[in-house]
Amino acid sequence: MNLACQSCKKQPATVHMTDITPEGEKQERHLCDACAQREGIMPKAQQQHVPIAELLTGLVADKASVKQIADMACPHCGMTFIEFRNNGQLGCPSDYDAFERALVPLIERAHEGASHHIGKVPRRLDTPRPTENDLIRLKRRLDKAIENERYEEAAMLRDKLKAIQA
Repeated sequence: MNLACQSCKKQPATVHMTDITPEGEKQERHLCDACAQREGIMPKAQQQHVPIAELLTGLVADKASVKQIADMACPHCGMTFIEFRNNGQLGCPSDYDAFERALVPLIERAHEGASHHIGKVPRRLDTPRPTENDLIRLKRRLDKAIENERYEEAAMLRDKLKAIQA
């Protein structure tokens, strides 16, 4: 995939980003290193340490909504998004709900597209329990089997889901 930079149209694109608009649409951007650094997407090459506040600001979805996100505050503990951005730590569990719009893109980038923690199963358990992601995968397989009219497979997947959920 040899794409040219969408900004300068001269250098090959080495930074590939997918942004989600407030309407939920995906927008792909392909930039060279220099243009990505100029737009603040990628830290300057000579910088060794990037402050967490700067990193978080660069990862927030779009620049137009930064003001709206900055004004958000948790109704439970009163922490503002600015305070979170400056110290890098949330104040209480309710902050995840209060800052959801700003946190989901950060979490998805940190977890390679996933927005939920997959987790690990303790070794001491004899049989690992299915995780939420396992259930989601089974449901997707079930939907796909029904869509493709593979009813025997769909019945097997349905029974498997019922056994897990019981």
